[in-house]
Amino acid sequence: MTVKEIIEGVIEKSGSRRFPYNETCDHLMIGDENMEVTGVVTTFMATVDVIKEAIKLGANFIITHEPTWFTGKDDEDWLTEDPVYLSKKKILLDNKIAIWRFHDHMHAGTEDGIYRGFEEEFGWAQYREVPSSKDTNPWFGATYVIPETTLEELAMFFKDSLDMDVIQLVGNLKMPVRRVGVLVGGGSLGLGVENMPMIYMKERDIDVCVCGDITEWTLSAYVRDAAQMGMNKAMIVLGHERSEECGMKHLPVWLKSITGDIPVTFVDAEEPFKYLV
Repeated sequence: MTVKEIIEGVIEKSGSRRFPYNETCDHLMIGDENMEVTGVVTTFMATVDVIKEAIKLGANFIITHEPTWFTGKDDEDWLTEDPVYLSKKKILLDNKIAIWRFHDHMHAGTEDGIYRGFEEEFGWAQYREVPSSKDTNPWFGATYVIPETTLEELAMFFKDSLDMDVIQLVGNLKMPVRRVGVLVGGGSLGLGVENMPMIYMKERDIDVCVCGDITEWTLSAYVRDAAQMGMNKAMIVLGHERSEECGMKHLPVWLKSITGDIPVTFVDAEEPFKYLV
């Protein structure tokens, strides 16, 4: 099976509309689409360590969710003389590895593949609430009604489950939590509309918002003011990578009907930061 055949199979199975080339970042970043695939690696981001692990596994095709070349659109024009780019590219070329980005089609399919993985990781599909027709943006985020816990307990659940050294939060640690809003990745920035996460919290009566990325003067400021006035509002920040990696972790099983006997392995890109305590 070739790289192109797997890509076509993935897009078809996702149920997403096929984005025109100039309207998507889901491109073959490097490699030959007609190359026979010996093994597949799925990951949040094709970092150098992930690439090295793929080489050890004998995999020559990486399916990544986020950029390989350091910007949202993976533009390479500005990198032609950059030593980081050239060195990383050489590793890929020397080892004949292809990288394809599965982002837009993953989020825009009949189901969002990142949320599917999130629910599989934590067993939360049973708690997902169907949005009301009155919601301004019923497609935005995912709301879960979980057995009552506290903010502290929920934060520790994510910290332990995702093997995080540090977890950020806003709100009263002992506040009761049942209605959890999840905005993975850049969703917590509002997808270009700064006030969308706050509208989401109000319309769906969210107790705690579990976030990927943050901007300190938007959602976190809104939640902090609410908490300082005694309202039952909080947020937990997982970061972009930890909030979305589950989708790529559980992708190998989903890919099985496409890849057949070709080995498919998830490789954790890991959190990008080190923390001094």
